[in-house]
Amino acid sequence: MKIKKIKSYFKGKKILITGHTGFKGSWLSLWMHLSGAKVLGISDSIPTKPSHFELLKLNRKISSKIIDITNLRRLRKAFIEFNPDYVFHLAAQAIVKTSYSQPVKTWKTNLIGTVNILECLRMANKKTVAVMITSDKAYQNLEIKRGYKEKDILKGTDPYGASKSSADIAINSYYHSFFSKKKGKVLIATARAGNVIGGGDWSPDRIIPDCIRSWSKNKKVIIRSPNSTRPWQHVLDIIYGYVRLSIKLKQNPKLHGEAFNFGPDRKNFRVIDILNKMKVYWPKINWNIVKQKKFKENTLLHLNSSKSKKFLQWRTALNFSNSVKFTIEWYKYYLTNKKNIYYYSSKQISRYVAILEKKIS
Repeated sequence: MKIKKIKSYFKGKKILITGHTGFKGSWLSLWMHLSGAKVLGISDSIPTKPSHFELLKLNRKISSKIIDITNLRRLRKAFIEFNPDYVFHLAAQAIVKTSYSQPVKTWKTNLIGTVNILECLRMANKKTVAVMITSDKAYQNLEIKRGYKEKDILKGTDPYGASKSSADIAINSYYHSFFSKKKGKVLIATARAGNVIGGGDWSPDRIIPDCIRSWSKNKKVIIRSPNSTRPWQHVLDIIYGYVRLSIKLKQNPKLHGEAFNFGPDRKNFRVIDILNKMKVYWPKINWNIVKQKKFKENTLLHLNSSKSKKFLQWRTALNFSNSVKFTIEWYKYYLTNKKNIYYYSSKQISRYVAILEKKIS
C-alpha cells in the first residue's frame, strides 16, 4: 500500500488509542484524525506540562475519555460504546527512573492495564485489529552489539523493563488461549521499539526534554551517561511502523499473534552524539557531564528489525541527522509559536510522508 493511500484507508474507521495524551499517543491520534478516522482516546491523565495533546487542542477534534486502564469496568464500558475497528494500546508508565520510585503503579499500569485491554478485546463483538505496544526494554539485555530479535528472551530487570516483559508474555498468553484462530474476531500483534525522539515530548528524565527545559532558560543541561548508546529514531518513523503493522495484520492474518521490532537501520549513537548533533541546529546550547547514577540503566540496546522490513515493508524515512533536525525545529517553533502547534505538527506529518514516499518509490 502506498503511503498516500493510508489516509483513505482509515477514513471513517473507528480507532481506539490508549495513552492518547502521551507523546507517541498524541502524534498517532493526530495522524489518524488527519486521515479522517473516528478516534477515541483513553488515558488516565494529561501526563506532562506542557502537553503536546493540549497544545494540539485534540480534545476538540477527537473523542477523549479520562479512564485508568486498570479499571476494567470503565474500560469495558468505553469499548462497548465505541466498538472499535482498530485498537492501538500505548498507555503505560514509561519512565525507567519513575519505575523505581513507583514500582506498584508501574506494574499495575503496564501489566494489569494490558491484561484489561486484552479482556476487552476478548469480549469484542466484531472483527478488531489490535496493535499492542511494549518496549525494547522487555528483552534480556546482555550488553551485546548484535540486535535483539523477536524470539530472544524477554527478561527485563528494572521495574519498567520487567513489567513490559510480563505484559509481552500476557499478550502471548491471550493469543494462544483466546485469539489463536486465524478466522476469529480479534487479530493481534505486538510492537517493540527503542528510544524515540521528536517534538512534543516533555517527559521527565529523557535526554531531549531535559535539554529543552534547560536551554529554553539559557541553562546548561546535566548529562549523566554521555556514552550510553540508544537506537534513536523519530516518533513519526515509529508511528508509521504501528500504522503499517495494523494494515498488514488486517490484510494478512498469518501475521496474527506475531511480534515485530521497530528500530533504525543505522548504528546506535551515543548520548554525546545526539547532543553534538543538536548543537548543529541550536548553536548556543551547552551541557555539563556528571557521571553519577542513582539507578541501574542499560548502556547498550539495539534491535534487529529485519522481520518488519520483510513482512511489513517498513523502514525508517529519517536518518539520524534529519531525526534530530525535525525534533529541534519543532521545539524552536514551539518557543515562539505556542498557539500554532496543530498547524506545525500537521505540517511535519506531511513533510514526513513526502520524504517516505520519495524514499520507497
